[in-house]
Amino acid sequence: MSTYKDIGVEKVGHVGTIEIRRPPLNFFDISLINQIADALDEFDRDIEIRASVLSAQGKAFCAGANFGDPARQAQEAREAEKKGDPADNLGPINHLYIQAVRIFRAKKPIVAAVQGAAIGGGLGLAVSADFRVTCPEARFSANFTKLGFHPGFGLTVTLPELIGKNNAELMFYTSRRVTGEEAVKWGLANELVPQDHVKAGAMKLAAEIAECSPLGLLSTRATMRANLADRVMAATNHELGEQTRLRATEDFKEGVKATEERRAANFRGR
Repeated sequence: MSTYKDIGVEKVGHVGTIEIRRPPLNFFDISLINQIADALDEFDRDIEIRASVLSAQGKAFCAGANFGDPARQAQEAREAEKKGDPADNLGPINHLYIQAVRIFRAKKPIVAAVQGAAIGGGLGLAVSADFRVTCPEARFSANFTKLGFHPGFGLTVTLPELIGKNNAELMFYTSRRVTGEEAVKWGLANELVPQDHVKAGAMKLAAEIAECSPLGLLSTRATMRANLADRVMAATNHELGEQTRLRATEDFKEGVKATEERRAANFRGR
């Protein structure tokens, strides 16, 4: 197994494991998503690996992007000043989504161990897996509208397919946090276990999958996923356009500030 900066990668029998190591909140950026995609590519090339587990250290599974990070804001300002390639002018989110689509192109089943919050793009990352094992303490939230933003990470495609259009709309329009119990009832998660058993539960499910024929798994998953990655790519192109437009608004700045200050936002529609 290769060595990565922000993730731990191992092989346990026929199961590959990826552990995000940016505790406590495991915010992502282009580098982290790229590392996860690279590890999944490595698993796809390893004939011994038949399924994988995606887990995280810390209290959150993944809290998405850290919009309040000064380093991120400086990077985005530099990207906005670039000339030449139109894709570059759309900023780092564009490149993050390119890496995200690579995750959806992985060939082998993925089980996400969601032991804590999966928020915003972190929810998108959790939903990119085939299955989710979670706990009562976990929270799932598409909090984009509370930030004055538009959903991303392909969630406008993946979430409705998983929990139904109307439940997805409910999550998008309210930005509410869905508990682990609710997630299982809605089909957003597959299994509910005690918090300290989440990773073990995900490993158990992945091991059960790995008992099956590797060629049968590859073939069946390819059929079930069909053109999902292409649809996610089309969705992220649209999502990016809306996010780019909304990022320039006063409401987005207020949404980010209100979230940092843990208060209700004072949106003005501009």
